[in-house]
Amino acid sequence: MKMIKTLTAVAVTTALLAGCETTQSARSETTDTRQVQQQFPNVTVDYETFILDNGLTVVVHEDRKAPIVAVNVWYAVGSKDEKPGKTGFAHLFEHLMFNGTENYDDEYFGPFERAGATEMNGTTNNDRTNYFENVPTPALDLALWMESDRMGHLLGAVTQDKLDEQRGVVQNEKRQGEAQPYGRVWGYLAEQTFPEGHPYSWSVIGSMDDLNNASLDDVHQWFKDYYGASNAVLVLAGDIDVATAKEKVAQYFGDIDPGKPLKKLEAWVAKREGTKRAVMQDDVPAARIYRIWNTAQLGTADHEYLSLLSDILANGKNSRLYERLVYDEQLASSVGGFQFGRDLAGQFFITADAKSGVELDEIEQIIDEELNRLLTEGPTAEELQRTKFSTTAQFVRQTEKVGGFGGKSDLLASGMVYHGDPGFYRQEMEWLKNASAADLTAAGQRWLSDGDFILHVEPQPDYQANEAIASRDSLPDVGDLPLLDLPELNTFTLSNGLEVYLAERSDTPTIEFNLTFDAGYAADANAKPGTASFAMSMLKEGTDNYGPMELAARLENLGTSLSTTASLDTSTVRMDTLTVNLPESLALMNEVLQRPTFPEDEIERKRSNWLENIRKEQARPQTQALRVLPKLMFGEQHAYSQPFTGSGTVESINALTRADLVDHVSTWMRPDNARLVIVGDTTEGEIKPLLEQQFANWNAPQSPKPAKQLERPQEQKQGRVFLIDKPGTPQSLIIAGQLAPSGTAANADTIDVMNTILGGSFTSRLNMNLREDKGWSYGARSLWLDNLGPGLLMALAPVQTDKTKESIEEIVKEFTQYEGSEPATEDELAKVKANKTAKLPGAYETKGALLGAVTETLNKGKTMRYLEAYAQRVQAIDLASVKDTAETVLRPDAMTWVIVGDLSQIEDKVRELNLGEVTILEDME
Repeated sequence: MKMIKTLTAVAVTTALLAGCETTQSARSETTDTRQVQQQFPNVTVDYETFILDNGLTVVVHEDRKAPIVAVNVWYAVGSKDEKPGKTGFAHLFEHLMFNGTENYDDEYFGPFERAGATEMNGTTNNDRTNYFENVPTPALDLALWMESDRMGHLLGAVTQDKLDEQRGVVQNEKRQGEAQPYGRVWGYLAEQTFPEGHPYSWSVIGSMDDLNNASLDDVHQWFKDYYGASNAVLVLAGDIDVATAKEKVAQYFGDIDPGKPLKKLEAWVAKREGTKRAVMQDDVPAARIYRIWNTAQLGTADHEYLSLLSDILANGKNSRLYERLVYDEQLASSVGGFQFGRDLAGQFFITADAKSGVELDEIEQIIDEELNRLLTEGPTAEELQRTKFSTTAQFVRQTEKVGGFGGKSDLLASGMVYHGDPGFYRQEMEWLKNASAADLTAAGQRWLSDGDFILHVEPQPDYQANEAIASRDSLPDVGDLPLLDLPELNTFTLSNGLEVYLAERSDTPTIEFNLTFDAGYAADANAKPGTASFAMSMLKEGTDNYGPMELAARLENLGTSLSTTASLDTSTVRMDTLTVNLPESLALMNEVLQRPTFPEDEIERKRSNWLENIRKEQARPQTQALRVLPKLMFGEQHAYSQPFTGSGTVESINALTRADLVDHVSTWMRPDNARLVIVGDTTEGEIKPLLEQQFANWNAPQSPKPAKQLERPQEQKQGRVFLIDKPGTPQSLIIAGQLAPSGTAANADTIDVMNTILGGSFTSRLNMNLREDKGWSYGARSLWLDNLGPGLLMALAPVQTDKTKESIEEIVKEFTQYEGSEPATEDELAKVKANKTAKLPGAYETKGALLGAVTETLNKGKTMRYLEAYAQRVQAIDLASVKDTAETVLRPDAMTWVIVGDLSQIEDKVRELNLGEVTILEDME
């Protein structure tokens, strides 16, 4: 989807060093992790830069590990270049750039989907607009043709009809954002924290009035002003060399006009004096405090120092504010902090959500105390070292990605656009590595000792829970696409019976683990909803040898990520570690697996925050609907009747005991009910002895292995409608669900293809209808939940309130025609088959992607050979089988509808549709 993305401090910092090749040895002879912690990897991204005669800057990075090329075009224009009264133009124009050109006047996603592009998108922030896609190497000409065509040959295709259509899409995007809890805050903060006329004093998406008033002449002028070649940077990263890049870029971009000369805006921090306060009431589940300072901009040492300071103060479990507000005094359910870096000015954010009955003033006082203590005493040596190392470990984990958010192409483009140097990350890395406690303290005193803006957001009183130029006659031929080439999967069994699957991949010095149990929310069927998720989350909240804060600090010191989670069908212990710290990281993984203590005081801390989170789920339209839908679809007693969030209910969480948690873990988390998948920088000879050493005492109990009852419930015979009232919301959320086959079904691939055509891709029937044709929704889709037990197929569409009835009619029409008079076409099938097979060679570029695919394949009882043969199976799907599958699976006359919206405006109209019995849900549990 086209979307707004404004990076947080963490995301910005990660992007600045993303995808860098480490020069540190992948193997270290020492196992002294305290010594290893002092070794910061030296990171480099080799690149070459050249400039065409028209001013287009091209940056090339060669990485041959996968047959894909990341194409990333950044234009140095964002919302800061707008004028008051004409806001939202940068983002609106980003949308128009996807709607066709003079030489390809059609939806831009279509050819890329056929070619197997991945991570294709466009984003706008305050400072720049970018367009990017990862394509198989043979599709590079296609990508360059498309990007150059919209850079140089767009305006003839930008019509009034297209402007009106995309204006509607953007306005629905704005409604969708503002319909979420706290969704109105960001625009308000922009107005209140920057002076009138400042380029950051309005939101990226703009105002409704300005969007309504945007004329065709306005948007044409925007293109002429900012979309010339000299205002753009093109980055090519991956399976390409400089000579090839020079030839192809000259061919496709050489004839494009340079555009107007533009002057770069000077930094304008607009540092404030004194304290300014405001209070906002909104439909929110908890009171929240925002505290913001205007601070140093991107490209300064102070920006990096403040990023580190925000982590120490408020970001993560080891931060001072989390420890005091959430953990010790239990006044807040969450805290957060980040340094928001932008080109002209930065901002330092602290946020905290108050627990029920807690006044924000009390939280604010503690924020004052901890901030003043940090600015007076400075960070400790341990805090500084831990934060610097964990940040560096994030950089290393990004070394695999050539494109997409935070990949190497983003790294190089951001350096060039913001700083005039693709390699600017080196300077930022030096600031990071050499930062001292005194540096952080001085930066904090400079920027955070005065000039804060404090916003209290409170629940509403009635709240309820130039050479050869490319031909423009036709799209370039993609040619023969590369075949999927997966690493060999080695299999071995530990002495305790645990099955281990290992795929070796040593492009970066990291190793990822998935220890998966056949459990998940479905294991709560005979227990209390939420038990599985709560129990998994408690594994890290105290062990024989570590308290929860000690464990979190140790993991951060090692640069290791360790998570313990549950999904519908499975529970997982997942770890991502640097190779150099593997032995101690495995020891910590074993610690949470075999030696959790479930302390009563930690259970109560978590219970309090858990209940706050359920309230937040009940306040968001989508999670609110997904909490009630499962019970409606599967029935009260089914294993899948739990809220799809996995969080349980207020009643069940209040009733949970320590004995429940211990019983869940001892019953389900056993080696004969588990599988360990490993992808990364190790061999069987290296990893097996370490696993034996750690898991030697982890054995299956004598009791039989548990089993879940996943029988298919009775089919619904007729339609039903359930309405949830959300007064004043600018959008209605529509969900239409029906039972579907299991993900283990023999025709699973055909079901997936059938659903993709209907609503599972950007160019699907549902999305093209409600978003692109009608402009009533920011995005509509259908999803097939391919569970191990009975599946669920559902349509999901957030739509503007006044088009609720009409949108439901269109959803019904699309389902009915698809399984009846207008089945899938040859063209639709060919497009989906091409997309699903062409993108495979680049789909497993990262260890995490491969780890997830192998884990899912094994969970469904399939083999690696099955995964490797996916393309052949998809290519063999014919039109008749898609039609038969649609007729068999889809039941448009017997769907269960859950609609969240302002019932004063939509209820009567929904009833007029006669979809089935209508019930208003007042008790959300």
